Amino acid sequence: QVHLVESGGGLVQAGDSLRLSCAASGRTGNTMAWFRQAPGKDREFVAGLNWSGASTNYGDSVKGRCTISRDNAKNTVYLQMSSLKPEDTALYYCAASVSPFVPRNSAGYGYWGQGTQVTVSS
Repeated sequence: QVHLVESGGGLVQAGDSLRLSCAASGRTGNTMAWFRQAPGKDREFVAGLNWSGASTNYGDSVKGRCTISRDNAKNTVYLQMSSLKPEDTALYYCAASVSPFVPRNSAGYGYWGQGTQVTVSS
């Protein structure tokens, strides 16, 4: 079992930066990822990385603007976002997978946090 708690969301202006955190407890050694979901839209893959951090994957809409990282000693994953746009507004979820790879599909993740809201004003 893995318990995930996200933090760091908030209201920012376009062009600002924001760092989200996801604290994990329970089973370790997981591939971790961030997804987001805006009202009326499907859940979208943002970024993910495996346990060692050697394998990372980014969604096309955030590539070049986001960096995912992890501190395994703290069992925490981070998502650093920059040059935020209003279309980045969404509920951001942290997810964990037992896969050694980084699935881009939400079905590849068995554990989810409650989400943290990011709102970007224009």
